[in-house]
Amino acid sequence: MLALEITEVKVYPRLRGNRKLKAYATVTFDNAFVVRNVKVIEGGKGLFVAMPSRKVQRTCPRCRKSNAISSRFCNFCGIPLELPRNFNPQQETRDIAHPITQEFRSYLEQKVLEAYEQEVKKRTQGNSQSV
Repeated sequence: MLALEITEVKVYPRLRGNRKLKAYATVTFDNAFVVRNVKVIEGGKGLFVAMPSRKVQRTCPRCRKSNAISSRFCNFCGIPLELPRNFNPQQETRDIAHPITQEFRSYLEQKVLEAYEQEVKKRTQGNSQSV
């Protein structure tokens, strides 16, 4: 049995722009907690769900302002910044929230993709009726 129930999924398809990004979703858990900016993405093996994320920041040693971890210069004072020793471009972003178990990840992905398919079907039927 899962500890949280997904009580609502709202999907907002992307009709233009990035072709891999198919939609954004807002997921409500137990009618009490909301996670926004969940993404539906077209990957090499089909659709998958990506959790909301943010770019990792690091502090400038001179002005103490935050910069993207991959920045070569401070965006505020302009001094050169050294890349961290073990810098990996794939680690530039971190999930803000994410499932801990594979069971819950599968459940979340199933619910979001079902809602996405329903929304696409609804929009497709609406467009074909208006022609």
